[in-house]
Amino acid sequence: MKELVCIGCPRGCQLKIEKNNRDEWVVTGNTCKRGEAFAISEMTAPKRTICSVVKTAFPETPVLPVRVSADIPKERIFDVMAQLRTVTVTERIGRGDVVIPNVLGLGVDIIATSNILRT
Repeated sequence: MKELVCIGCPRGCQLKIEKNNRDEWVVTGNTCKRGEAFAISEMTAPKRTICSVVKTAFPETPVLPVRVSADIPKERIFDVMAQLRTVTVTERIGRGDVVIPNVLGLGVDIIATSNILRT
């Protein structure tokens, strides 16, 4: 059995998840369906989001905040972070603009989260 705190909604339910004798996931402690979906996802294919910064070529703004456009597999976090360390933004891009398309073939983009370079 594993215990988790649900992040599917603001309630933060204390979840317990385990496999039954038919090899099915059984979730208890959830007060909505999102809790069950979250717990099963955490046990079968956990995903996470990343917010970070990348370097820029502009001395007045040495870094630009970025994030992934969708969740990525948890086990690829360090690979994506390593890719971010290799990037230097050389254009004056803004919020929502793609910095790295389809990062590492994961089907998600790295996007800018600020208009700081446009000012």
